[in-house]
Amino acid sequence: MKLTFWGAARTVTGSMHQLEADGKRYLLDCGMYQGHRKEAEQRNRHFPFPPSSIDAVLLSHAHIDHSGNLPLLVKNGFNGPIYTTPATVDLAQPMLLDTAHIQEKDVEFLNKRRQYRGEDEIEPLYTTEDAQQTLPLFQPVPYYTPKQLSPKLAYEAHDAGHILGSSTILLRSTENGREVRLLFSGDLGRPSLPIIRNPDPPPAAEYLIMESTYGGRSHEEEGLVKDKLAEVVNRTAAHGGKLIVPAFAVGRAQQLALLLHELSDENRVPNIPMFVDSPLAVAVTEVFRKHPECFNDQTRQFLTNGNDPFGFKRLTYIQEASESKKLNSLNGPCIIISPSGMCEAGRILHHLRNNLENPRTTVLITGYQAADTLGRKLLDGWPEVKVFGEPIRVRASIESLQALSAHADQGELLTWMKPLAGTLKKVFLVHGEPEGAEALQTAIQHEFGVETVLPGWGQSFALE
Repeated sequence: MKLTFWGAARTVTGSMHQLEADGKRYLLDCGMYQGHRKEAEQRNRHFPFPPSSIDAVLLSHAHIDHSGNLPLLVKNGFNGPIYTTPATVDLAQPMLLDTAHIQEKDVEFLNKRRQYRGEDEIEPLYTTEDAQQTLPLFQPVPYYTPKQLSPKLAYEAHDAGHILGSSTILLRSTENGREVRLLFSGDLGRPSLPIIRNPDPPPAAEYLIMESTYGGRSHEEEGLVKDKLAEVVNRTAAHGGKLIVPAFAVGRAQQLALLLHELSDENRVPNIPMFVDSPLAVAVTEVFRKHPECFNDQTRQFLTNGNDPFGFKRLTYIQEASESKKLNSLNGPCIIISPSGMCEAGRILHHLRNNLENPRTTVLITGYQAADTLGRKLLDGWPEVKVFGEPIRVRASIESLQALSAHADQGELLTWMKPLAGTLKKVFLVHGEPEGAEALQTAIQHEFGVETVLPGWGQSFALE
């Protein structure tokens, strides 16, 4: 087998790794890079290989930084199968269609300004039609079900505990008369996250591709999450302000809905309007309801008691753009949860443009923010940011709630991989900024004595 790293190599987003085995080429993920706009445009629009040369894609999960460039791959000539879990198949449909729609609308909005300034128009990476042509290529493969990719290569998915349907992928090659096993962690979740099950223990392998998003950090204690959320809600409401929460439509929006449900039942937050402003989050929440087999015991208990974990009388899901616009003129305190989680596209940009200059507003960051994203700039305390190309003074309070992160921290990553240490020949760390990945590299080599590398863009390795 030959492994080449094309995405999420010494950076967080844009997961994409090429595997050559048994005379065929495969991609592990085909994600969208998020970061500095010009760099993101260049990386996302141009593949470093002919898309038609790829025989199949193995998708770890539905997050856009892992799946978001699939329609562009198809647009440029790929027509093979996309293998993933049934829940991921169901999530990918609304997510890819929504991403295409957002691109079309954002480009339409920007082109009006470019036309006014006499600048050339720009085009979206792909259109809704491109996304629709991608969907028939998805083929569901349940957890723990071996799938033969070729006579000498098979794979099997295990639960990664990151989002609904997320998987770690074990590949078994029997070329040259002996078996070689490669394990791809995808994005690895954490024990005791709301809604979904814990990550499965890893199966044995000689080679491991592992994420390192929080490779140099430790998360806050999980028990403080509800306390911190309640404190931010109460403080913002007391000031008469809006609580704006950028959140991934898959996973984070549902976690927040469940926590607010619990806090409301416990009378720990005031009776203020709460909104999930995202057609995608509405569609995704329906997918969650279709897959209770992925839920943990606590969430199943909600269902057993006849409750909807993701819906209660104070919470309103917003689909229409006209209803979303009305939130900007809403008087009094409220909570608005809206994608994207890194503040790079979608309705959250309009909410930020309308509320960042208001000192009564609180923006609550609840997940990882990649370098150069708007969310990262807010988290880093920039006094002024650009939204839709316009400078905006940041007078709102910026808060962080990182204990909700669906990525394992350094200690959790080490604990998860410990059973593998006896069989591993080499570890490849991806999906992390250099500082965090280097910290995890040092910890792995010190703890387990396993060779650990940080592959660069386009770097290849023979797996023997």
